[in-house]
Amino acid sequence: MNILFYCPSKFNLKSKNNNSLGGIETLNLELSNILSSNKYKIFLSTICKKVLRKKNLINLPISTIKKNNNYDFNYIISSNDPSIFNYYKNSKNILWMHNTLAIEKAIRKKKIISILTNKINAVFVSEYLKNNTSKLFNFKSRTVIPNFLSEEFDKIKFNYYRKPNVIWSVSRNRGLDEFVKIWINDISKKYSKANLHIFGIKKYKHKDKLKKYNIFFHGRVKKKILKKYYEKSVCSICLGYDETFCLNAIESMSCGTPVLSFKMTALNFLIKNGKNGYKAENFKDLASKIKKIISLRLEKRKKIIKTTLSFSRKYKIKKIKKKWEKIFNK
Repeated sequence: MNILFYCPSKFNLKSKNNNSLGGIETLNLELSNILSSNKYKIFLSTICKKVLRKKNLINLPISTIKKNNNYDFNYIISSNDPSIFNYYKNSKNILWMHNTLAIEKAIRKKKIISILTNKINAVFVSEYLKNNTSKLFNFKSRTVIPNFLSEEFDKIKFNYYRKPNVIWSVSRNRGLDEFVKIWINDISKKYSKANLHIFGIKKYKHKDKLKKYNIFFHGRVKKKILKKYYEKSVCSICLGYDETFCLNAIESMSCGTPVLSFKMTALNFLIKNGKNGYKAENFKDLASKIKKIISLRLEKRKKIIKTTLSFSRKYKIKKIKKKWEKIFNK
């Protein structure tokens, strides 16, 4: 069986350890790689300059598959972009929906014709995204297959004795100004040894002056570095303003590190209050819950670490791979 993963971004098979690689690109790389180790012949089409090969996995430039449609694909799995389906009329089409797509946006981005004129099966990364995608899109089917943990998070150093460290690993600034304020004016005053480590954001106003409040900016880092910080921290922050899944949260949980968020988007369904994290009403409540989790006694800390870690296990790539194989074997 020939399967094409179509991901119109600048990366290739050698980009696995690239710090700048985004979540969608990483998911395409890892899923295509693990499926290629089975009975499938996998093609990954990206914005790249030359063909790269790795056993049953072939990385093709997008320009190649659009100019030469002599390829025979049983399935095409396209991330967010249905235009590739116009080139291969005999393939079964799967639109891998990572982000929200409103009717207006589909028209503006010139995707609506490709959706309406091709028989498309939609795969959503969460129930939240499925429920927030217009029923007017004429998808043949709508299936939910959650995102999965990178194999980098399979092996962790199990650690109950945590430092009073808090992690912000979402590479978006929304809510960060308010969070920095509550850190300075509340949390750091009560816990002078607490550290706030901010990943994914490189540029921020007066960031050097914030070091005196134990606020440190790291920018984008490799997964193994991020994992080390998760393993020794008490919690991570994902506010959840625009999350359709939030892979960062699952990565944190896989290290036994609970997640704190507001009651919104996909994170509202992902976080089980008091078991793998806490849901806050507002920034003041968020500060209160951070102080609560920093001051947990060892027995209560052990309990939340265990339940958080246990929850994350169902998102291991080998388990999610089986859900994809069910689609191919229908």
